[in-house]
Amino acid sequence: MRTTSPLRRFLTTATATAAVALTATGTAVAVPVSGTAATTAAPLAAPHALFALHPVVELSAERLATADLVAAAKWGTGSPIDDPAREQQVLDNVAAQAQQLGADPDEIRTVFRDQIEANKIVQRGLFQRWTDHPDQAPTTRPDLNVVRQEINRVTSALVQALADTSADRAALTCRPGVVLAALQVHHEDRLDALHTRALARSLASVCR
Repeated sequence: MRTTSPLRRFLTTATATAAVALTATGTAVAVPVSGTAATTAAPLAAPHALFALHPVVELSAERLATADLVAAAKWGTGSPIDDPAREQQVLDNVAAQAQQLGADPDEIRTVFRDQIEANKIVQRGLFQRWTDHPDQAPTTRPDLNVVRQEINRVTSALVQALADTSADRAALTCRPGVVLAALQVHHEDRLDALHTRALARSLASVCR
């Protein structure tokens, strides 16, 4: 399967360098790890550490997949994509759950702001696609309340995964680990360009 941008750029960069960093915009920059400064900064992690964040990336993609259903539920109803009240409710809920789990509530809020923005990238992209190609627009409308129940389930699981990987997300292996996991999820889920870009956006603040 052909890998789409920006994860295609991640793969190229990761092959040429020892690590790849996700920037806030979802692009990739090389992080050389050769030289004295890199070798003294932290000990090399065990190889399995590169795969520790796969659950976080997998759940991010799973949550992102619900954006298609949200878009279909809103399409043709006049409901706006931006929903500040709902977004604030999500952020308050994940912060409360993080606190119960002993995780940093502000950190989890930041990650979920990215998740929300990524979700809206998909919704806007689909709205534009359906506007340009009405024959591709959904013909049925999912129940948004039911869809939100699924979003809540995945959200709760993602908060748990973030709490469980706090140390991994602070390690030098975090960024290359996120890239490797994103490449695998991209391949497994056969993500198109729109969802690939949104997944990169959703992961921008995963590494601490």
